[in-house]
Amino acid sequence: MRSEALLSVCDLRIAFGAVEAVRGLSFDVLPREVFAVVGESGAGKSLTARALLGIVPRDATVNGSVRLRGGADPAAERGRRIALVPQDALSALSPVHPVGDQLAAAVRSVRRVSRKEARARAVAALDRVGIPDAARRARAYPHEYSGGMRQRAVIAMATVNEPDVVVADEPTTALDEDRRERVLRLLAEQREAVGAALVLVTHDLDVVRDHADRVLVMYAGRAAELGPVERVLGHPRAPYTAGLLAALPQDGPRRRRLPALTGTPPAPGALGPGCAFAPRCPLAAAACHEDEPEPQAVDGRTVACHRVADVPEPIREFL
Repeated sequence: MRSEALLSVCDLRIAFGAVEAVRGLSFDVLPREVFAVVGESGAGKSLTARALLGIVPRDATVNGSVRLRGGADPAAERGRRIALVPQDALSALSPVHPVGDQLAAAVRSVRRVSRKEARARAVAALDRVGIPDAARRARAYPHEYSGGMRQRAVIAMATVNEPDVVVADEPTTALDEDRRERVLRLLAEQREAVGAALVLVTHDLDVVRDHADRVLVMYAGRAAELGPVERVLGHPRAPYTAGLLAALPQDGPRRRRLPALTGTPPAPGALGPGCAFAPRCPLAAAACHEDEPEPQAVDGRTVACHRVADVPEPIREFL
């Protein structure tokens, strides 16, 4: 763990019986940074995000370590030093209690304060995320909020105790571009207001390019590439990262076919020997089908690939 890291993950492994869904992840989250986790569906992004808070299915076995600065267990500090912004804002709020009461309860669950002080903190948090007439709206129920207001209330819930780390699990899924940008701007404002780091789980590489400092690209439960956004997305060294980027719509007047990665990601229980991406990789060689690559430091980032030196730049062979 880096001495300055707020959160450190070391060799995280999550298994269901004999099947490993997350396979040996290691990374640090630094103060005030936006750390993005990307990959296709089934890569293990959301499972990893939940494990950061100690929220995993009951039938899962977790090995490795996830620790907050000072060695604290995140599960014991959930709501205080680390908090979650879930994908579904409506399901995150109780329909039978006013929104302000729910925020006040979140405050009193981790702080020894009076009901009056907890209520004041709740109203302040709602005001900070832009809920109009926050003192009055705090008495309203979730169904009396618009969808956008519920999203703001969930972000207020996550930041009301001024945590060190906020984990946002696909917070912009199914939102149009305007609402997506508003949510991301609000997350950035709250991160700055409370001095937190943000772990942003998303499938949207444009969001990562515009808002993140570092990015972890996951495939089949492992890290394919990890490093600063400008290096990883500007000059990818893992074929999987290059393939994801090649599938993005291209700017400019020339129209071209949008390529897609062939095939589909493997199910966790269907991994064979070698690199999990090898069956889909246009650069795969014999060694790729035989031995799983170990992470290696390459050009200011970490890459797990046997063919790292052969990834074209700027990814022409994928277009």
